[in-house]
Amino acid sequence: MGTLDFLTADDLKALVTEADAVDFLYDALVSGRVDPENDDPRLFSPAPDGEFLLMPGRAADHSGVKLITVALGNPARGKPKIQGVYVLFDSDDLAPRLLLDGPELTLLRTPAVTVLAVRELLEAGPEPDGSTLRVAVYGTGPQALRHLQVMRTVLGPIDAAVLGRRPEAVDAFVAQAAADGLVVRGGSPDDVRGADVVLTATSSPTPVLDDDLIGPDTVVAAMGAHGPEHAELPPELIRRADIVVEGRGSAMREAGNLLQARSAQEWAQRPPANLADLVTGRFRRRPGVPAVFSGVGMSWEDLVVAGAVHHLHRSSSTDSASASDAH
Repeated sequence: MGTLDFLTADDLKALVTEADAVDFLYDALVSGRVDPENDDPRLFSPAPDGEFLLMPGRAADHSGVKLITVALGNPARGKPKIQGVYVLFDSDDLAPRLLLDGPELTLLRTPAVTVLAVRELLEAGPEPDGSTLRVAVYGTGPQALRHLQVMRTVLGPIDAAVLGRRPEAVDAFVAQAAADGLVVRGGSPDDVRGADVVLTATSSPTPVLDDDLIGPDTVVAAMGAHGPEHAELPPELIRRADIVVEGRGSAMREAGNLLQARSAQEWAQRPPANLADLVTGRFRRRPGVPAVFSGVGMSWEDLVVAGAVHHLHRSSSTDSASASDAH
């Protein structure tokens, strides 16, 4: 095996934008290259003072595995909570082709998935009032900030408000957003009531908002809760809303937002739409009903983006080599 190139977080940012990632995912679903119901389940294993998370994915051209460590005590020590790598393989001979920074790949594809779902749900519903999208986000971590950045890039101007448990965290988030050229203010429940889109990107195991804050046409996107015992959204909202998930199989394994509202047997009788249903038009919103996208993260998403990054990296390397030869 030869030396593998390793793409750092900065390398990934230089090669692909969040808007590109949205397009990669959309194209994979619309073309039928990806069926979310064929995805492999992720695997969890104990690690010293934390957990290993392995996410294998396979496709005709490339396959891959994301290996992530979750160290719950690291933030208090000034170290990253989530670390790891993604290994991309050639599906023909299973030879490793590329290593990528795992956390940055996750930060790239997660908001891309969410914003793809939000965009399609907005297009399937009534036109929002005004040219500026009103957004309320619960959470003050990196995913919350990246989601707002991608929403602005893909969906246009946003009027954003952030809600968090600790005022100092909200202030720090607002300051970081300003440094990144994004105008965000500290929010309140009134911002949620008036929002076109509500995002939840928290680690809370219990619902972070009340059902009566969500209007009849609001789009809600939740991506922070992982595991059947965790739910960011109240069951009342899930039971009255139109529901879209990444994949029905993964949702029945891990989506506490859904499983705390209805049993798996009840969901089997009224299955939610998946992302392929949404982007191909098989899903239809009901008038006067909120729409909820509940995501847990799936292996096919990493694989789609990593495969596209590999193609771009190979093209960039070829161009650089050609330019060097020309001199």
